[in-house]
Amino acid sequence: MDTAALKHTWSLAETLGDEVPLFFYSHLFYTHPELRAMFPVAMATQRDRLVGALGRIVSNVDQLDELTAFIGQLGRDHRRFEVIAEHYDAVGLSLLTTLQHFLGDLWTAELAEDWAGAYGVIATAMVQAAEESELSSPASWAGQVTAVERRSMDIAIVHVRPEPDLPFEPGQSFAVETPYAPRLWRYFSAANAPRQDGTIEFHVQLVPGGQVSGAVVRRLKAGDVLRLGSAVGQELTLGDADRGRDLVMVAGGTGLAPLRAHLERIDLQWQTTGDAPRVHLFHGARVPWNLYENRLMQSLTGRPWFSYTPVVSDDPSYPGRKGFVSDAVVEAGVSPGALAMICGSPSMVRHTASRLRELGVPSPDIRFELFATLDEDGLRDPQPSPLVEEPMGSAR
Repeated sequence: MDTAALKHTWSLAETLGDEVPLFFYSHLFYTHPELRAMFPVAMATQRDRLVGALGRIVSNVDQLDELTAFIGQLGRDHRRFEVIAEHYDAVGLSLLTTLQHFLGDLWTAELAEDWAGAYGVIATAMVQAAEESELSSPASWAGQVTAVERRSMDIAIVHVRPEPDLPFEPGQSFAVETPYAPRLWRYFSAANAPRQDGTIEFHVQLVPGGQVSGAVVRRLKAGDVLRLGSAVGQELTLGDADRGRDLVMVAGGTGLAPLRAHLERIDLQWQTTGDAPRVHLFHGARVPWNLYENRLMQSLTGRPWFSYTPVVSDDPSYPGRKGFVSDAVVEAGVSPGALAMICGSPSMVRHTASRLRELGVPSPDIRFELFATLDEDGLRDPQPSPLVEEPMGSAR
């Protein structure tokens, strides 16, 4: 298999912009009209997400060992769309037809065989992962909304009780579909550690133009039922080797949610054993009223293990720390051996991670959510999941 040819021809296809996804979806829905109902009614947010992700993943089939976990998670997670093996055939045929159309004379018998073989490897891995997960978990969970609290003009706290219990670790996220925006999914992180009653708390910030976040903040109410995918993501979870390490947590907006889940678990540990790692949380917001958990965080400062620095960027009258949250972290410094965890907008994450590296924090000790995509140079991050979902926007 000529993987260099796969990468080269996909890079050529990517230069054509919207023409490629338009042809792909036209072919897919014309040949398999039954699949149209699996996609959002309005395709503007979908655009090239599916075909772009497929092309990048398949053309990087030579990195299969690195991609195994990512591909398997995609296969398991897409059970919520009721995807079956035959759907992979339909998508693959439309992908190959699209490439043939745009590559013209470059589409040789050898290249066609390589693309078909690479797609088959990826699709098989996704199907096998989905089949294995069928033995232990449902395709999706019904989550009854038990309460919705509007914390500010654009932030809501949502309490959900999934049925059956939905296992997860602090730091993980769930794809969520609301009854007010069917077939549109967005990832939200759990803001709590696992609880005995099985409830999950989500912190949702309104994203301009975001159909899912808008539906949650403005319309969701107690008694509504959400659909939830399985827990995904390992980058912001803590393994046994990490749980005793000091932590520097950096959150922007509702990026606080997965870090708050860790704080809840650490506080329970401290109350039970009297032992806890030292934690310094930096929470950045544009305006002070979006420091929506300020009262809780201030109360936690009474714990011997916890320090808290709220940072506001856009209010010159704010009496506390002003400016960028990354600058506050750099000025405070990071103790040797501490683990840094960052969650917020992609630009904030990139900037903060860069500043931490300048401080000398090793890259393996800087953790952030990795919704991986691929390009000709391999894995890229951080990105939203590429398939049939609304973009995450600036805050989780």
